Order: sequence, then C-alpha cells, then structure tokens
Amino acid sequence: MAVNFDLNSLNGMQLRDIAVAPVAVRASVLTVVFLLSLLAGYWFVWSGQLTTLNSDKQKELSLRQEFLDKKMQAVNLDAYRQQLAEINHAFGALLRELPDKSQVASLLTDINEAGLGRGLKFDLFKPGTETLKDFYAVMPISIRVNGNYHDFGAFASDVAQLSRIATLKNISISPNKDGSLTMNATIETYRYLDDAEMAAQQPKKGKQGR
Repeated sequence: MAVNFDLNSLNGMQLRDIAVAPVAVRASVLTVVFLLSLLAGYWFVWSGQLTTLNSDKQKELSLRQEFLDKKMQAVNLDAYRQQLAEINHAFGALLRELPDKSQVASLLTDINEAGLGRGLKFDLFKPGTETLKDFYAVMPISIRVNGNYHDFGAFASDVAQLSRIATLKNISISPNKDGSLTMNATIETYRYLDDAEMAAQQPKKGKQGR
C-alpha cells in the first residue's frame, strides 16, 4: 500500500513526535537528515578535500614525469659524457687549425704561394683590419688576381686544403681585353687570441651585458 507523505507535516514536529510517528515518517525523516548531512559534509569538508586531492594528483603526475626525465638523464649520463669528450676533442682539433700571431705571416705567405703556383698574377694582396671575436680573430685579405677559370678553381682548391683555415668570399670575375680574366675576392683567415687578448675581451663582454 502506497503511503503519501508531505514534508510540510514535519514542520513543528518534535523528537518525541518522530519517535512515535509511523515507520514511513521516521524513514523519511532519517532520509532527509542523511541527505542534509551529506550536503553539509560536502560543502564544509569534502569539497575542500577534493580540491586538495586533485591538486595533489597533478603534483604527483608532475613529480612522476620529473623523476622519469631525471632517470632517463641518469641512464644516458655516460653517453652524454662520451659526446662531450668527442665535442671537446673536435673543438681542440679545430682550434689547432687556427694560427697564433706568430704563424699569421707564414699563412699569408702560403696563400700567396698557392696563387703563384697556379700561374696567377696578383695585382692586389692586402690584409685588412682584424675583427676580434670571443676567442679568435678574423682577418680579411683583399685580393685581385689575373688568370683563367681553371687556375682560379685550382687556387680555390689549394686554399681550402691549407693546414690552416682560410675561406674565399665575395668572389667576382670579369674578362679582360687580352682574353684573360680578373678575379676579385676576399680571403678570410682566422687566428686564436692569446691570453692577453682574451683577458682584454672580458671587460668588453661585461659592458655589453650591462
């Protein structure tokens, strides 16, 4: 048999009335009290705890990923050290290809002889002003030579094969009335800075940083 229950009938009821009320009424009252307790618990206690729990879960995921990243780095540490050693070795090999001040003159002589050896005639061979970098200096050399395409190509190959680094740039070739060709170019060569020059560079770098 269905029991009709109106919540409005709870108004004004006292505990002793509920105690002697029908089972349906007592069940309804307990249900309402239970639901109100759940709502109050969620509002005053659980909602804050759920927010904290979600935040802690995000922190856990972040820490877990950080742990995995560091674990991967630790596993690959020996490989990284090997790569660093190889890089340092390669850098040292490249550095040894840069002449110091005392070797620049002989390098210029080698470049000049490379051109003469290919039958080129120098109309201009002029070293320019050096540009200082962090640990090395760049010296441009302006050249103007007469010859033919074959000789120009052989000269460029000889320059590339020098024991010291030198590169040809800004190349332009024009014909002459006698059938020969004139090549204007810039040869850039490099040298590493000595200790005094390196020390002089440090204050300049500090001023640029400020």
